[in-house]
Amino acid sequence: MVRPGDGCTGSDKRAPIVPSDEPAIGLSRVPFNRPFVTGDELGFIAEAIQRAHLSGNGAFTKKCEAWLEATMSCTKAYLTHSCTAALEMAALLLNVQPGDEVILPSFTFVSTANAFVLRGAVPVFVDIRSDTLNLDETKVEKAVSNRTKAICVVHYAGCAADMDAIMSAANRRGLYVVEDAAHAHFSCFAGRSLGTIGHLGALSFHETKNLISGEGGALLVNDSTFVERAAVIREKGTNRSAFLQGLVDKYTWVDIGSSFSPSEIIAAFLWAQIQKADEITSSRLRLWERYHAAFAPLEREGALRRPIASVGGERNGHIYYLLMNSAAEQQGLRRWLLHAGIDAPFHYVPLHSSIAGRKYGRVSGSLAVTDDVSSRLLRLPLWIGLGEGGIDRVVHEVRAYLGHA
Repeated sequence: MVRPGDGCTGSDKRAPIVPSDEPAIGLSRVPFNRPFVTGDELGFIAEAIQRAHLSGNGAFTKKCEAWLEATMSCTKAYLTHSCTAALEMAALLLNVQPGDEVILPSFTFVSTANAFVLRGAVPVFVDIRSDTLNLDETKVEKAVSNRTKAICVVHYAGCAADMDAIMSAANRRGLYVVEDAAHAHFSCFAGRSLGTIGHLGALSFHETKNLISGEGGALLVNDSTFVERAAVIREKGTNRSAFLQGLVDKYTWVDIGSSFSPSEIIAAFLWAQIQKADEITSSRLRLWERYHAAFAPLEREGALRRPIASVGGERNGHIYYLLMNSAAEQQGLRRWLLHAGIDAPFHYVPLHSSIAGRKYGRVSGSLAVTDDVSSRLLRLPLWIGLGEGGIDRVVHEVRAYLGHA
């Protein structure tokens, strides 16, 4: 298993998982995602039932949180029922108020913005870099106003944003940094786990992610001043955690909060995934690398563009995407693959162009890269069990569409 503090090292050297359905080339259809199950989930769920504690914050929750703290080297981890919930907790912890502004990319999932809009804040959309597809750090300070409260960074496809530059900008301006690390289990920047560099970080354990619990997430607290209040917010605004630790003789309502904890059933499922965390990461990286090597000749010929890694960053094999040369080519390839029985979706509709984005947010500068990339990007199937045969089938069809079969 991943050793404490080792969340950023050595995962590509561990033995891959080889499930029984490895030769996925025989599948009639290749789905975009298929949740990976280790085989131990039902056993741990049965144990949770035997313990007769099925609500949140039980033994499995504590095990998962302790593992995250040790492995990722964060001050405190709190399991949540989703990454969305973790981001909403972050907004509460930062005391985001109506009229505050939060800088974030438009190329992201709606939860990144919604967490702050729910508090009355205005999302300020900034363009992304054309290489990593992450928030363009050179444009962040131009978006800062006297109402700016925080910067919310998204590590797209498990690729690290330039956290040195972003943290420097935040420190100069007295701003908080929240990392939306939903894609980024075991991805790193300069040897540090993504989600542990900003003041707060959010992870996702949705079934499409590397480690899964169906639905689920975690708030990573990296600034110790937020630890105590985070426990209160997660417990519906009560000091129940202090009561359970024997620090007070009764618990009561002391702050705002909500029901952010997952059940012990969810935590037990996640604990089974954690036992195989290193093998899962290694196996996904092997599939990612097979795609990457196969598409290198097409990139050299100018037929498409492969993902580009950030300087000083380590990937986790979460998403493999292609950038086609035009929106028409992206749409044509998507239809071609669908006809061949391969599900390959595009990704985000930029938030600034959405109905709610225009209503609640504002744009800082040009978002030309965001608009361009979102129309040309196509994600390819990547899941444990797809196997080399499945990868080769997808590659063959991409090459056939481009006339290279």
